[in-house]
Amino acid sequence: MGYVAAVNYLYGLQKHGIKLGLDNTVRLLSLFNNPQEKFISIHIAGTNGKGSTSAMIASIFQAAGLRTGLFTSPHLVSFTERIRVNNEEITEGEVVELTEDIRSAIEGSELNPTFFEFVTVMGLLYFKRKNIELAVVETGMGGRLDATNVLLPEASVITSINYDHSEFLGNTISAIAEEKAGIIKDGVPVITSAQEPSVMDAIKKKTEEKNASLFIYGRDFSAAIKTEDTSGSVFNYNGSNNFEDLAVSLPGRHQVLNAALALKTIEIVLKKSSHHASRITHHAIRNGLGNIKWQGRLEFISKEPPILIDGAHNPSAATILADSLKEIFFRVYRRIILVVGIMSDKDIRGIMAPLLPIAAEIILTAPAYERAASPDVLYGHAISLGFSCRKANGVADAIAMAREIYRDGDLIVITGSFYTIGEAKEILCGRGILSGLRETL
Repeated sequence: MGYVAAVNYLYGLQKHGIKLGLDNTVRLLSLFNNPQEKFISIHIAGTNGKGSTSAMIASIFQAAGLRTGLFTSPHLVSFTERIRVNNEEITEGEVVELTEDIRSAIEGSELNPTFFEFVTVMGLLYFKRKNIELAVVETGMGGRLDATNVLLPEASVITSINYDHSEFLGNTISAIAEEKAGIIKDGVPVITSAQEPSVMDAIKKKTEEKNASLFIYGRDFSAAIKTEDTSGSVFNYNGSNNFEDLAVSLPGRHQVLNAALALKTIEIVLKKSSHHASRITHHAIRNGLGNIKWQGRLEFISKEPPILIDGAHNPSAATILADSLKEIFFRVYRRIILVVGIMSDKDIRGIMAPLLPIAAEIILTAPAYERAASPDVLYGHAISLGFSCRKANGVADAIAMAREIYRDGDLIVITGSFYTIGEAKEILCGRGILSGLRETL
C-alpha cells in the first residue's frame, strides 16, 4: 500500500458516517494494548480556540524538552498535519504503516470504525511508538461521545463554546455545552475560559458531579494585553505564577486568552506531575509562546500582495476575525478585499454579518467540495444583508480576481471555511495530496 492508497482507504471509511460513541474506539485500542495509557495527556474541547490552545500547550512542553505529541483536526493541506511529535508531522510512510497495522487488526471482525475513530487510534498508537512523554489531544467534535474521550487526562480544557455542529450536538447552547463538558472526568481538573451563563452552568454542574476542580478565566487566572500588532501580542499573566511581558506569536486578542488557558493548564499539570516541574522554566514558557506557529488562524500566506487566511466558519469565529481586522490590521492596511467560501450547512448569514461591513471589496466563491454553498447562494445572502459582491467559480479564480483589483495598501483576506483556506494555501504554497478529501466537519 502506498500513501495515496492509504489516504483513499481512510477517507473511504466515511461511508460509515459519523458515529458518536466510544465503543469502537475502546475496542480498537484494546487490540493494541491501550497505547493511550503509556503517556500522560491533556484533553481539549470547545467550539473556537481549541486548536490554537492545544498548539500553545504542546509548544511550551516541547520547549521544556518533553517529547510531546499533538493531535488536531481538521488538516488544511496535508493529512500528516494532524499527528505530530515535537511539531514534526507524521511521515507519509508512517501513515501507511499504521493504516496497514490497524486495518489488519480489524480484518474479520465486526469492527467498522469511522474515519475519525480510525485516525484517533492511529494517533495514539503513533504516540506510543514514538515514546512520547505527554500528548495534547483535541476533540474532533463535541466531547462526551467523541472518539478522543477514551483518554484519562491530567487536565481537561474547555475553550469558548458557541453554536456549531448543531445537527449532532444539539440546537441550544446549553445542549452543546453539556456535550462538550462530557470530557470532564472524575477528579480531573478543568480549565475554561469565561463563558455565557448557560454554558458555565453546564460546566459547573459536570465538575460537581465528577468532583473535579474548576479554574475559570477572569476568576482564577487572567491576562492583560500590553501591546499588539499583526505579528502577535505582549501581555502579563496572573495565575499561580505571574509573568510579565510574555509574547505570543499569534495575532489577535483572542490568542492572549488562549495563551492564558495554556499557561493555567501547564500550572495544573505541573502540580499533579511534579517530576516535570523543574523542566518548565520561564525560558521554556517564553520560548514556547513566542515561537509558536499555527496554520489557518490569521496566517499570512503571501507577502506580495499580502494575503491573510483565517478558518472562521461560525458566527462567533467570524466576529473574532472581524474584530481582529478592525483592532489590529487596519492600523497597517487601508482596505480589505474579502474572499469568502462557506459550507452550505453552516450559518451563512451569521458568518457574513460581521465580516461584510468591513470589506471594501467582496468576492464570493466555493471550494471544490460537495458541501460548499454555491457563489449564487452566498450572493443571495449578501444582497439580503445590503452588500454588492463579485462572484468567482472557484478559489483559484477568486484569488486571481482579488489580485486584479488589489491596490497598494490593501489586504486580501480569505475565510469562511477550513476547506476554503486549505485550498487557497495549497494553490499559493503548494504541498498536499488528495486535498479534495476532507471529513465531514
